[in-house]
Amino acid sequence: MNELQFTRHRRLRQNSTLRDLVRETHILIDDLIYPLFVTFGTNKRQPVPSMPGIDQISLDLLKEEMDDINSLGIKAVLLFGIPEKKDSCGSGAYHDHGIVQEATRIIKSEYPHILVIADTCLCEYTDHGHCGVVDNGDVLNDESLDLLVKTAVSQAQAGADIIAPSNMMDGFTTAIRHGLDDAGFSHLPLMSYAVKYASSFYGPFRDAAESTPQFGDRKTYQMDPANRLEALREAQSDVEEGADMLIVKPGMPYLDIIRDVRNEFPIPIIAYNVSGEYSMVKAAAQNGWIDEEKIVMEMLIGMKRAGATMIITYFAKDVAKWLRNGK
Repeated sequence: MNELQFTRHRRLRQNSTLRDLVRETHILIDDLIYPLFVTFGTNKRQPVPSMPGIDQISLDLLKEEMDDINSLGIKAVLLFGIPEKKDSCGSGAYHDHGIVQEATRIIKSEYPHILVIADTCLCEYTDHGHCGVVDNGDVLNDESLDLLVKTAVSQAQAGADIIAPSNMMDGFTTAIRHGLDDAGFSHLPLMSYAVKYASSFYGPFRDAAESTPQFGDRKTYQMDPANRLEALREAQSDVEEGADMLIVKPGMPYLDIIRDVRNEFPIPIIAYNVSGEYSMVKAAAQNGWIDEEKIVMEMLIGMKRAGATMIITYFAKDVAKWLRNGK
């Protein structure tokens, strides 16, 4: 045996303290962005059946929710709004007193240090559920840009810290960047959903945001899951058009894309750990099939290891509790 030549990699795995010391990738509370679904009405905390632990929350209960988020040390939230009324052009998205605008004002008045990231899209506000203007069954690209700019400017005026356009219309980044600059918000960063796939992992989100398309699907503007090089083209366009940060969505099935984008672009990359990923883990954990905490931490470590700077995740509150308990 003494004549054998081999490397003893196990020397660095002898105990938990040593393993912690040489660990290459870490999840921090500062890495986490927590999505919130804000709805109309009063005294509403409506559970989302397909997303255990996630609720639609009315504005009057938002402070209570933010108290909890703040106590956990989470420093950023991503806002989605469910309006009382919808129409063909999604006017609730850009109304001065729209649901996201009002939620933003509440959060910034109570917790000015918490970053408010405003999702900029129309799908939650349109009666057809698509992310732009529809004519004869077609989602119109250029006609949608004007409304998206109006939405972004309205969100900025309400106090949003970051604008996160998610609609995947061609030119949405440059249109919104110019619109914000012209309105006096050249200082606000854009967190672009640059690489957003037409994924089957979004189902529970559509329940939570009440944004299921009433006809067809979103494959004419969201990306084909089979395409890898297209992701780099989309990301390149957004960087050239003024994006400050790039989102890859979903996260778990697209770790190769996160790594590709990280290798190509030296700006913050955000992985979106989407609703379907969340719901599958929750369902398996509730059935006793997996250890939820270990699975979640391994999943998020994978996204960080792939190159994500930050992670948008519905597990943010759970993870913050685990981290604060030293796990």
